[in-house]
Amino acid sequence: MRLPRFEYLGPETLEGALDLMATHGDGAKILAGGTDLLVRMKKGLVAPKTLISLKALDELVYIKEETRQEKDCLVIGAKTPIADIIASDLVQKNAPALAQACERIGAVTLQHYVGTIAGNILQDNRCQHYNQSQFHRSGRGACHKDGGKICYARDNSDRCNSTCQSDGAAALMALNASITLHRKGGQRQVDLADFYTNDGITPFAIEPHELLTQICIPLQGGHSAYKRLSYRSAIDYPLVCAGVILIPSPSSLTHISQARIVVGAMGRSPLYMAAASASLKGKKLDDTQAFQSAGNAAMDTAATFGVHNVGSTLEYRCAMAAQMVFQALTQAGKAATLSMEKTTKAE
Repeated sequence: MRLPRFEYLGPETLEGALDLMATHGDGAKILAGGTDLLVRMKKGLVAPKTLISLKALDELVYIKEETRQEKDCLVIGAKTPIADIIASDLVQKNAPALAQACERIGAVTLQHYVGTIAGNILQDNRCQHYNQSQFHRSGRGACHKDGGKICYARDNSDRCNSTCQSDGAAALMALNASITLHRKGGQRQVDLADFYTNDGITPFAIEPHELLTQICIPLQGGHSAYKRLSYRSAIDYPLVCAGVILIPSPSSLTHISQARIVVGAMGRSPLYMAAASASLKGKKLDDTQAFQSAGNAAMDTAATFGVHNVGSTLEYRCAMAAQMVFQALTQAGKAATLSMEKTTKAE
């Protein structure tokens, strides 16, 4: 499979990139790591006239703490390599779920030399019926995502059911992250939970002239964890995954004040489990029965969104969704308990 012809542009600054995006509009695509885009181009899934490379934009590579509106945040530049996030003490300390998710993205060579955090968030939704070569797809009717009116993942569906399989997105949504979208002459902040359209064809609420430049994670004093299931530890996308955060109560550090549970690779976007999360309020940090119940509730919700399109049976993935949530909650609860014990001894 060969790449189609395209014009390659390499701006030296962020402003230069935004100027080019405003000029070329829908006909251009952003090239960061390229691990998703170039593969899709070779398969004939997308054929941009122009690629705007971010290779020279080192101003988008950073991990630091900032105070915004009197709230402490961990901010990460969009072009920050996956390997930098894994190795960052700030991320390991304040957002371990993100570090754990990044450890599972691709292979080591991909993490170190190519993959970026924004690229992982913005990777297109996937479906085993769609993510095939042009020759393979030409032997059947076009699906919704390919411009047709068929869904091979769910019979008689009137919409595309491609799946968001981003590890980083599930972890970041659990951490209640927001993102910054830049355009020529302005910018806007968007909660990551509001960034997804729940449309398998166009899964992101981003305009062609907008560029994701930064991720902001609020430092809430909680403890997070990420678990995922895949056939292989490297290269494969997740069959199902879960990101969680547990925030202890200020008045009783052994109990949960707030929880966020997100299940990934089961729907057109990462799925925030509002009811399952709320069920943990007031529970103890070592309440495994409550964690199991939350996992089962998350499984029941995720099952309504899941389809047969990522290389495993839906029944198995639903059952494993409960396990991924339970394991992530258990790990976060243990981390919170250990932290509390260390604080108590220090006092």
